[in-house]
Amino acid sequence: MPPTAPNTAPTGASNAADPNAADPNAAANAAVANVAAANAAAVTAAGLNQDLAADPAELAALTEIQQRVLWLATRIVDAANHDRATGDGVKVGGHQASSASLVTAMTALYFSYLGPDDKVSVKPHASPVFHAIQYLLGELDGSYLTKLRAFGGLQSYPSRTKDPDRVDFSTGSVGLGPAAPLFAAAARRYVDAHFGARARSRFVALLGDAELDEGNVWEAIADPACAGLGEVMWIVDFNRQSLDRVVPGIREGQLRLQFEAAGWHVVEVKYGRRLQAVFDRPGGTALKAWIDAMPNERYQSLFGLTGAELRARFLDGAPADVAPVLSVVPDDDLGALLTDLGGHDLTAMLDAYAECDAVTDRPSVVFAYTVKGWGLPIAGNPRNHSALLSTEQIAQLRTAQGLTEATEWDRLSPDTAAGRLVSARAALLKRPQPTAHPPIPVPTQVETRSPAKPTSTQEAFGRLVSGLARTPEVARHLVTTAPDVATSTNLAGFINKFGVFAPAEVQNYTAADSPVRWTESPAGQHIELGISEMNLFLLLGQLGLAWDLSDQPLLPIGTVYDPFVCRGLDAFIYGTYSGARFLIAGTPSGVTLAPEGGAHQSTITASIGLELPNVVFSEPAYTRALDWVLCDALARMGRGEAGSSAYLRLTTRPLDQAPFEAALARVGEERLREQVLAGGYRLHVASELENTGAPVVHLAASGAVLPEVLAAAAELASEGVAAHVVDVTSLDRLYTGWRSSLQQDYRSASGPRRPSVLKELFPGRAPIVTVHDAASHAMAWLGSAVGVPAVPLGVDSFGQSGAVADLYAQHDLVPGAIVNAALAALAL
Repeated sequence: MPPTAPNTAPTGASNAADPNAADPNAAANAAVANVAAANAAAVTAAGLNQDLAADPAELAALTEIQQRVLWLATRIVDAANHDRATGDGVKVGGHQASSASLVTAMTALYFSYLGPDDKVSVKPHASPVFHAIQYLLGELDGSYLTKLRAFGGLQSYPSRTKDPDRVDFSTGSVGLGPAAPLFAAAARRYVDAHFGARARSRFVALLGDAELDEGNVWEAIADPACAGLGEVMWIVDFNRQSLDRVVPGIREGQLRLQFEAAGWHVVEVKYGRRLQAVFDRPGGTALKAWIDAMPNERYQSLFGLTGAELRARFLDGAPADVAPVLSVVPDDDLGALLTDLGGHDLTAMLDAYAECDAVTDRPSVVFAYTVKGWGLPIAGNPRNHSALLSTEQIAQLRTAQGLTEATEWDRLSPDTAAGRLVSARAALLKRPQPTAHPPIPVPTQVETRSPAKPTSTQEAFGRLVSGLARTPEVARHLVTTAPDVATSTNLAGFINKFGVFAPAEVQNYTAADSPVRWTESPAGQHIELGISEMNLFLLLGQLGLAWDLSDQPLLPIGTVYDPFVCRGLDAFIYGTYSGARFLIAGTPSGVTLAPEGGAHQSTITASIGLELPNVVFSEPAYTRALDWVLCDALARMGRGEAGSSAYLRLTTRPLDQAPFEAALARVGEERLREQVLAGGYRLHVASELENTGAPVVHLAASGAVLPEVLAAAAELASEGVAAHVVDVTSLDRLYTGWRSSLQQDYRSASGPRRPSVLKELFPGRAPIVTVHDAASHAMAWLGSAVGVPAVPLGVDSFGQSGAVADLYAQHDLVPGAIVNAALAALAL
């Protein structure tokens, strides 16, 4: 079993890249940068320079550390698959090859480069390497090493909220992990400008080359909000393999141009020092040109070949002056030389990091050429992505490390140079306890009365955000953002008052010609993005994590056209999974945005809000209810409550506020506010028909359709049916209350109960009609929750252009259809 304390290991137990190496300790002590003993032999045979670093002793220590990291990462995956019985017949999996390719890059980072304030995003499939490093640094208890992908153990991919060791950025959905540090750096730039400079942090991302297929990567690097972030460094694991294939062609040149066009500094670490030394020999230029021009598929085919067969494959079609330069290299050593890539040269990687540090006016990307499965018997195999070493291969690797089954989980001995280096780095990288920030004093409401005229929730939202700024301590924490829709989502008033954030003052040439007076300066509190909903949610997520990554709580608010929540959904989920705290207003929503047509009419977004964890979804119809919901959401964020992100679904349809005022007079402000925040209240009570024996029906609705529902209630009353109207302000809170009550009951084997809020909203056993400008499914569960027949009305097909009345009639949201649905419910 793995240790729970820093045990010791045999001095010099380091080299495992070649399981058949006769003397791995000698290879490590000789300070060979590439750990494979076979590679060292190839260098010697070719007569190349082995003076690989200015300080051979430090390099020897780093080499020993990276060998232990390689072993632990490989064994962590092996233990999960071969030592632990799951009993369910489902493979555990893991990524030994994808981990191995980043061992050198991550060893160089954690044991030589990083400081305590630097933040790192680790490629999903390299999580075993990350956990191995955290274990060596004393940040992870050894008992977790056999619990990869086990319940309560190490997660499949790094997780901020579920892993036992400290993870800066969750990764897993490829493309989002590398983008997160970029937007975290943008959030830090904002924090430094508004709250004073923090200790310098570098924001580092380790990503696979296949992740660059994800479109959100290119959206992120091209957004002006991310320009000039010199503290950002991406390290691309250029192993030229993805899940199913070798990445075709030669992509690095194209990728370099794309990054440079976006204003990034690009560093290539392609070849190790042994190959570089050969390139410097007579004929070496031709050899380098031949390898540079070789497509990925052909280069990858060299792995697994040896001796004369490898030489013949490599030289097939090569210019005549290539073969002579390799003539001094024996067949048995040729493979190690030709696969000597820069991503496995510790000194070359540290040199690349230093070069990036020197460029402070723009982000940097390092293309580190690596071997997938480096140091393992499966190195370079095109099908090695999910391959697992056999038990026999693991045993060989263990022996090559100088370890036994009794010592295989040991940390490095503190009496060795490698152990002393690890101890020094552990002390340096230790982070202080997070600052305890006082709650942000968000008021319970902004306005004290409803508008006299019909008002939309979208209009009211913009006014309320501006009104919140009258509280200075709230105002300084507010930061808004939008993907080029700030004006059309009613943030213009706030922006006119507080300005747009820019790292430096920007001349405004249009102020005289527009009512929108957007000054751009470091004092601005709105971050304007290009048209990318993925970038919106990525930025919101990192602003919502500034309390941790930048030691500064914020109140981030974003706006987006509601149908396009779906376009940013992956990043939305990523932010909430990571524990970010932010508020997003989706507006305008539903087919109520009638003239815009089906492409701009949202139908499933209410279901997204209802089902997404760590988010409270609300859809208030009236401005006072919106006021209370908005302030409550920001107050929860300001108190640092977990899972306190909020999603408001708003519309552009002006509603008469009189029905809400009538409910306010009937119930009282304090009680009505409690009900609104609990998820719903009785907007209209058919009091004239109560206690008359008249049939009773409940009409439950959210948002813009409430005028039609109230009209249907009036028509039903004229026919002798008591129709009570429930304004569902938060389906999410109603559902969560019902579900948690049921869960408590069945887990304690007690009788089922209805939550008190549902009893209050739906007294008796009357049937329910649900009415929603969204998919009818989102509200349909209310009938089951109350235990009565229900008829759900909603939008279950794509809309089209027209007037609101046209679209409502199309989808049975008009009073007549609601009345018929109520009669059908009563018949049930």
